[in-house]
Amino acid sequence: MTTRRVFLFEYLSASAGERGDGAATELHTEGLAMREAMRADLVALPNVDLSVAVDRLAPSFDADNRASTQPVCALVGESLLDFVARQAKLHDLVWVVAPETGGLLAALNEAVSPQRWLGCAGEAIRLASSKQSTLSRLHERGIATPRDFMNDASVRHWVVKPDDGAGSVNTRRHGDRAAALIDWQRREQRGETATLEPWVDGDALSLSLLVHDDGAELLAVNRQRLAIDGDGSVSLIEVDIAAADIDAAQQHALEQTARDVSAALPGLAGWVGIDLVWHAGRGPVVVEVNPRVTSAYVGMSAALGRNLAEEILAAHEVTHPQPAGSDAAH
Repeated sequence: MTTRRVFLFEYLSASAGERGDGAATELHTEGLAMREAMRADLVALPNVDLSVAVDRLAPSFDADNRASTQPVCALVGESLLDFVARQAKLHDLVWVVAPETGGLLAALNEAVSPQRWLGCAGEAIRLASSKQSTLSRLHERGIATPRDFMNDASVRHWVVKPDDGAGSVNTRRHGDRAAALIDWQRREQRGETATLEPWVDGDALSLSLLVHDDGAELLAVNRQRLAIDGDGSVSLIEVDIAAADIDAAQQHALEQTARDVSAALPGLAGWVGIDLVWHAGRGPVVVEVNPRVTSAYVGMSAALGRNLAEEILAAHEVTHPQPAGSDAAH
């Protein structure tokens, strides 16, 4: 088998020393955990020559890891987009994890050729990067979303969050629609694009999917543990992967939701996450779609007894066979 040169780029762990914003600080630990989980799966594969992006100012890469992995970092003055584009030309495959915020994931996708990009296509990334656009598409396809609750008298709370936000950053739950509307208007006045929608009561879950040419496989149903503080700020405390308390009827409904969402968003590929709420009366209500590796990847290969990186690489190589005479460096 030909050796595959793989470049792994996780945005937050590769740029923490250069950033000081709250989102980066809050999510850095999560990003580092995802990077290490993906790295562990990749180094376990034969015929993989792995490079991992590290922060030039705070490398966070120990000597043991260096034995199996080549750390690489951006040059002084080099933007991360240029860094990823440069590394893409030196590798056969590029696996990127980055937030959708500000079009970042979409821009990184555009910096890498489709032949090398592991994961969702640009069209799916751009659509899923907007919560409003995603919910509109799903609603049009008859998939339950918070939009189904806009005129539901039983709704007790409303939520405002960035339209392109990552995780639960800057997400706030309000006690009524009027308070939520004020929050939304203030964000719009600051030039932020935000979404206002009903808060759907129920069990907060996420679905981990492996999407390929044969369809969408539901790998696991995960339970999300959320905290809401006194001012309504929402934070994700923990993700319990592969929850064991999902009954057969729920499993069937969630598998159908995974297939429906995959069909509604052409271009989804590789690892995809779906955040949803299991509503007592409506069943699964999709809140957002993550067109990239999510925190649920951490520990998932061990939980399933499968090397998911191996399966993601194999599925990509079926749809994007490496052309003869590739210009990746040998």
